[in-house]
Amino acid sequence: MNLLSGRDTSAKIKEELAEKVEKLISEGKKRPHLAAVLVGEDGGSLTYVNAKVKACEKIGYKSTLVKLPDTVTQEHLLREINKLNENPDIDGFIVQLPLPDHIDEQVVIESVNPEKDVDGFHPSNVGKMVLNLPTFVSATPQGILELLKRNQVETEGKHCVVIGRSNIVGTPVSILLSRNTNPGNCTVTLAHSRTKNLSDLTRQADIVIVALGKPGFLKGDMVKDGVVVIDVGTTRIKDDSKKNGFRLQGDVNFEEVSPKSSFITPVPGGVGPMTIVSLLMNTLKAAEGKKELT
Repeated sequence: MNLLSGRDTSAKIKEELAEKVEKLISEGKKRPHLAAVLVGEDGGSLTYVNAKVKACEKIGYKSTLVKLPDTVTQEHLLREINKLNENPDIDGFIVQLPLPDHIDEQVVIESVNPEKDVDGFHPSNVGKMVLNLPTFVSATPQGILELLKRNQVETEGKHCVVIGRSNIVGTPVSILLSRNTNPGNCTVTLAHSRTKNLSDLTRQADIVIVALGKPGFLKGDMVKDGVVVIDVGTTRIKDDSKKNGFRLQGDVNFEEVSPKSSFITPVPGGVGPMTIVSLLMNTLKAAEGKKELT
């Protein structure tokens, strides 16, 4: 069993990004600037946004955090987003999801300038991703592909089962892995809550990507020997033995599945760090005024 460490892989990418930032500055160009909008005090969102801010500081980016109360009106939020759209110093920004129930997430997503949409959620960028045109690919799917590529995990000709069909992870990663690229060239099955005989599919799979938000969902008897497992789940579980009062639990029963795996991501320290570093990669693309990093 080989551990696919997102921490180690993302640390290497951060070093590369820091070198690129130094080069930009030495050439007299602007320092990349990433902004984040955080609505409310959700613990998971706050932790995630703070990690993004710290990552920016570490590699030499500028960062801005716009904090708004969970009682903010949709109109006020849209005005704040428009300020970021019109600010020439901001290269890219994200609006941290989920948002309070009284705010329409799709309206918010579509209000972000696609040229600054480093999360890759705007319909314009999603459409370009589907058509394999240069664009911002959403951070978690891009991070998964980068993790597979940099750890030389073979995907060509493999059967990949993706569990979960969200617009943020499951659907885009299924499209990306089916492409004639590396990583890619997989035969992909996209499974979801209405899939029948799911275990029959996962036991055939060479690669399983789980993005459900259901702790410990994938069990040892659901996979074959030698499987590659990517665990996207990060559910907070109450744990009084921990200083912060909780622990993160993935969608995979790690104790049961890891002995059968050739490669597997841990939680925490797997996909999460790769999501953050992918956001930083997209921000550099935006700062450079292009969609492809050389």
